[in-house]
Amino acid sequence: MQYKVLALDLDGTLTNTEKVITPRTKAALQEAARRGVCIVLASGRPTVGIEPLARELELQKYGGCILSYNGGKIIDCRTGETLYQKQLDAQYVPELCAFAAAQNVTIITYNKEGVVTEHPDDKWALRECFTCKLPMTGVDDLAKYVDYPICKMLITLAPARRDEVCAEGKKRFEGQIDLYPSSPFFIEAVPLGVAKDVSLGALLEKMGLTRENLMACGDGLNDRSMI
Repeated sequence: MQYKVLALDLDGTLTNTEKVITPRTKAALQEAARRGVCIVLASGRPTVGIEPLARELELQKYGGCILSYNGGKIIDCRTGETLYQKQLDAQYVPELCAFAAAQNVTIITYNKEGVVTEHPDDKWALRECFTCKLPMTGVDDLAKYVDYPICKMLITLAPARRDEVCAEGKKRFEGQIDLYPSSPFFIEAVPLGVAKDVSLGALLEKMGLTRENLMACGDGLNDRSMI
């Protein structure tokens, strides 16, 4: 069976320990793309945080997709078309902001340029800027600032408080949105059912392919669990 879609997590899979795509990896992926394999860069990062890697691989030329927000959105690199998207209902933006304030932790989301939050100096929030290589924008009122569709919000906090705050968040938003830890200092807040394997399944269906046509590698993308 020839794989027609290759989905790759970023850190430690696409990139090395220095978060760099090696020349050997780049050449192999571009050769696969030239042969008609759809390269999918899959991550919890926002789209804007994945685009530089897609450009480095020249996916706008060879073809490929960006799967961002842990599966909340997929775009076609060649056309810029959104192929799949699950947005966070606008009502949850102020509710999540209020929850974070009550817990005395920081919450962030994203705009077209990078990360946005009421606490731009928060050291845990700045980790997201470092990981995604994105700038930070500080705003006075995040709930009022976000007047555009978003796919996720991210609670950033000291690791010692993560499990406690996550448990409270799950209780508060049960049956409404999903909250789960994605690192020692991050808690994701996404629409119900958002996951990389779910959105990849939707992409395959749109392409007229099956799971047998997919090879998936990296965090949350173990190909044995997805076939």
